[in-house]
Amino acid sequence: MGAGVMKSDNGGGTRRRRRSRRGQPMSEINVTPFVDVMLVLLIIFMVAAPLSIVGPSVELPETAADAFPSDDEEPLTVTILADGSLTIQDSPTAESEFAAKLQAIATEREGDRVFLRADGANDWNRVAQVMGALNSAGFSNIGLVTDIGGPTFNGSDG
Repeated sequence: MGAGVMKSDNGGGTRRRRRSRRGQPMSEINVTPFVDVMLVLLIIFMVAAPLSIVGPSVELPETAADAFPSDDEEPLTVTILADGSLTIQDSPTAESEFAAKLQAIATEREGDRVFLRADGANDWNRVAQVMGALNSAGFSNIGLVTDIGGPTFNGSDG
Protein backbone atom coordinates (compact mmCIF):
# COMPACT_ATOMS: atom_id res chain seq x y z
CA MET A 1 0.00 0.00 0.00
CA GLY A 2 1.19 3.39 -0.76
CA ALA A 3 0.62 6.71 0.87
CA GLY A 4 -0.79 9.51 -1.18
CA VAL A 5 -1.09 13.25 -0.86
CA MET A 6 -4.48 14.79 -1.04
CA LYS A 7 -5.13 18.33 -2.15
CA SER A 8 -7.78 20.40 -0.50
CA ASP A 9 -10.39 22.39 -2.33
CA ASN A 10 -9.78 25.62 -0.42
CA GLY A 11 -7.95 27.44 -3.13
CA GLY A 12 -4.77 25.43 -3.19
CA GLY A 13 -3.56 26.47 0.28
CA THR A 14 -2.30 24.01 2.82
CA ARG A 15 -4.44 22.96 5.61
CA ARG A 16 -3.27 23.74 9.13
CA ARG A 17 -3.63 21.05 11.62
CA ARG A 18 -4.96 22.05 15.04
CA ARG A 19 -3.11 20.89 18.07
CA SER A 20 -5.09 18.43 20.14
CA ARG A 21 -5.99 19.21 23.76
CA ARG A 22 -4.74 15.85 24.97
CA GLY A 23 -1.23 17.09 25.53
CA GLN A 24 -2.23 20.22 27.47
CA PRO A 25 -2.79 20.20 31.25
CA MET A 26 -6.33 20.69 32.51
CA SER A 27 -6.72 24.14 34.06
CA GLU A 28 -10.15 23.68 35.73
CA ILE A 29 -10.80 22.36 39.24
CA ASN A 30 -13.20 19.47 39.56
CA VAL A 31 -15.37 20.24 42.60
CA THR A 32 -17.50 17.09 42.48
CA PRO A 33 -15.26 15.03 44.82
CA PHE A 34 -15.11 17.98 47.23
CA VAL A 35 -18.91 18.23 47.34
CA ASP A 36 -19.18 14.47 47.86
CA VAL A 37 -16.81 14.59 50.84
CA MET A 38 -18.67 17.55 52.37
CA LEU A 39 -22.02 15.75 52.08
CA VAL A 40 -20.61 12.63 53.74
CA LEU A 41 -19.20 14.73 56.60
CA LEU A 42 -22.54 16.51 56.99
CA ILE A 43 -24.34 13.18 57.33
CA ILE A 44 -21.79 11.93 59.87
CA PHE A 45 -22.22 15.03 62.03
CA MET A 46 -26.01 14.89 61.78
CA VAL A 47 -25.95 11.30 63.05
CA ALA A 48 -23.35 11.96 65.77
CA ALA A 49 -24.86 15.18 67.20
CA PRO A 50 -27.71 13.54 69.16
CA LEU A 51 -25.21 11.14 70.71
CA SER A 52 -23.31 13.99 72.39
CA ILE A 53 -25.99 14.71 75.00
CA VAL A 54 -24.46 14.78 78.48
CA GLY A 55 -25.92 12.72 81.30
CA PRO A 56 -28.45 9.98 81.79
CA SER A 57 -31.86 10.04 80.19
CA VAL A 58 -34.57 11.81 82.21
CA GLU A 59 -38.06 13.09 81.44
CA LEU A 60 -37.66 16.87 81.71
CA PRO A 61 -40.68 19.05 82.41
CA GLU A 62 -41.75 21.34 79.59
CA THR A 63 -41.83 25.13 80.02
CA ALA A 64 -42.12 28.20 77.83
CA ALA A 65 -38.61 29.45 78.79
CA ASP A 66 -35.91 30.20 76.21
CA ALA A 67 -32.55 28.43 76.08
CA PHE A 68 -29.44 29.79 77.86
CA PRO A 69 -26.72 31.43 75.79
CA SER A 70 -23.64 29.23 75.51
CA ASP A 71 -20.25 29.84 77.18
CA ASP A 72 -16.70 28.83 76.27
CA GLU A 73 -16.36 26.52 79.29
CA GLU A 74 -18.10 23.14 79.24
CA PRO A 75 -21.15 23.44 81.49
CA LEU A 76 -21.37 21.45 84.69
CA THR A 77 -24.51 19.32 84.71
CA VAL A 78 -26.11 17.80 87.79
CA THR A 79 -28.98 15.36 87.23
CA ILE A 80 -31.62 14.12 89.64
CA LEU A 81 -33.00 10.83 88.33
CA ALA A 82 -36.58 9.65 88.83
CA ASP A 83 -35.58 7.56 91.87
CA GLY A 84 -33.87 10.60 93.50
CA SER A 85 -30.28 9.48 92.85
CA LEU A 86 -27.73 12.10 91.78
CA THR A 87 -25.21 12.27 88.95
CA ILE A 88 -22.55 14.87 88.25
CA GLN A 89 -21.94 14.99 84.48
CA ASP A 90 -22.07 11.24 83.67
CA SER A 91 -20.84 9.78 86.96
CA PRO A 92 -23.35 8.61 89.59
CA THR A 93 -22.64 10.20 92.96
CA ALA A 94 -23.70 9.07 96.41
CA GLU A 95 -25.58 11.65 98.46
CA SER A 96 -22.91 11.51 101.20
CA GLU A 97 -20.16 12.44 98.68
CA PHE A 98 -22.20 15.00 96.73
CA ALA A 99 -21.25 18.15 98.65
CA ALA A 100 -17.54 17.26 98.80
CA LYS A 101 -17.37 16.57 95.06
CA LEU A 102 -19.16 19.83 94.28
CA GLN A 103 -16.72 21.85 96.40
CA ALA A 104 -13.76 20.15 94.67
CA ILE A 105 -15.23 20.91 91.26
CA ALA A 106 -15.97 24.53 92.25
CA THR A 107 -12.30 25.16 93.06
CA GLU A 108 -11.22 23.92 89.60
CA ARG A 109 -13.77 25.85 87.53
CA GLU A 110 -13.67 29.48 86.45
CA GLY A 111 -17.41 30.06 86.30
CA ASP A 112 -20.16 29.35 88.80
CA ARG A 113 -22.78 28.22 86.27
CA VAL A 114 -24.32 24.79 86.73
CA PHE A 115 -27.25 23.18 84.93
CA LEU A 116 -29.68 21.19 87.06
CA ARG A 117 -31.65 18.49 85.26
CA ALA A 118 -34.40 16.91 87.34
CA ASP A 119 -36.78 14.19 86.25
CA GLY A 120 -40.40 15.35 86.35
CA ALA A 121 -41.24 12.53 88.81
CA ASN A 122 -39.22 14.27 91.57
CA ASP A 123 -40.94 16.46 94.10
CA TRP A 124 -39.94 20.08 94.60
CA ASN A 125 -38.38 19.36 98.03
CA ARG A 126 -35.73 17.12 96.45
CA VAL A 127 -34.92 19.72 93.78
CA ALA A 128 -34.70 22.46 96.41
CA GLN A 129 -32.31 20.33 98.54
CA VAL A 130 -29.98 19.80 95.59
CA MET A 131 -30.14 23.51 94.71
CA GLY A 132 -29.18 24.35 98.31
CA ALA A 133 -26.22 21.97 98.12
CA LEU A 134 -25.12 23.56 94.84
CA ASN A 135 -25.38 27.03 96.33
CA SER A 136 -23.41 26.10 99.47
CA ALA A 137 -20.68 24.57 97.28
CA GLY A 138 -20.20 27.92 95.51
CA PHE A 139 -22.44 27.60 92.47
CA SER A 140 -24.76 30.60 92.60
CA ASN A 141 -25.70 30.60 88.91
CA ILE A 142 -28.05 27.60 88.70
CA GLY A 143 -30.05 26.96 85.54
CA LEU A 144 -32.98 24.54 85.59
CA VAL A 145 -33.03 22.50 82.37
CA THR A 146 -36.45 21.88 80.84
CA ASP A 147 -37.85 20.89 77.46
CA ILE A 148 -39.20 23.72 75.33
CA GLY A 149 -42.74 23.92 74.05
CA GLY A 150 -44.57 23.45 77.35
CA PRO A 151 -47.60 25.30 78.65
CA THR A 152 -47.47 29.01 79.50
CA PHE A 153 -49.22 30.94 82.28
CA ASN A 154 -51.86 32.29 79.92
CA GLY A 155 -53.09 28.74 79.28
CA SER A 156 -51.81 28.29 75.74
CA ASP A 157 -49.28 25.68 74.71
CA GLY A 158 -45.86 27.04 73.76
